[in-house]
Formats: sequence, structure tokens, C-alpha cells
Amino acid sequence: MSKKTLPAFEIGSGNIFADLGLPNAEEHLLKASLVVQLHRLIKARKLTQVAAAKLIGVKQPDLSNILRGHYHGFSLERLMRMLTAFNQDIEITVRPRRRKSKEAGRITFNPAAE
Repeated sequence: MSKKTLPAFEIGSGNIFADLGLPNAEEHLLKASLVVQLHRLIKARKLTQVAAAKLIGVKQPDLSNILRGHYHGFSLERLMRMLTAFNQDIEITVRPRRRKSKEAGRITFNPAAE
């Protein structure tokens, strides 16, 4: 019996955008997380893109682009407002960083359990 060797891999940081070396990686990750949550809400309500777009105040082609990851023209605030249209509360907490570090603070997204 021959042993199979696994391909080389690296453990990611938890932020694919940072791992790829993209600028503004934390903002990209936060926007992507908001879009994933938006997609989950649309799916849970079994809405069409047309109905969902009407609810959040965008055109259907724009919603389609957002859901396919083309959300760069949409601000964090606008994406959060889309979630509030689904009766979601958004809470932003600012606190001192727990660990002493010379690095900048972190931005995290924690969706509520369903």
C-alpha cells in the first residue's frame, strides 16, 4: 500500500482578501459578510430578486451584481441599510483592543444565530 501525500497548503488568516494581498482587506471581508447575510435573508424568505430588490430599494440588476460579489460601488452603510430593510438590527461596538499590539484594531462581523 502506498502512502498518498497531501498537497502543500497554508492555513489562512481567516480573511481571504488579506491572504491574497488585496488593499482594504478588512473592508472587503466585512462587505462580503454583509452580502452573504443579505443572500441568506432573501433565500429564507423565498423572495425573487425582483421582490428583494424592491424591498431594499435597488434595481434587480444591481442586486444581482451585489449577490455575485460585484458590490464595490456600494458603501458599507448602504449594505447595512439593505439588511435593516429585512428587519435586521445592526449593532456597532467600539472598544479598546484586548491584546497589547502595535497592529491596528480589527473589524469583525458576527451574525446572530438563526
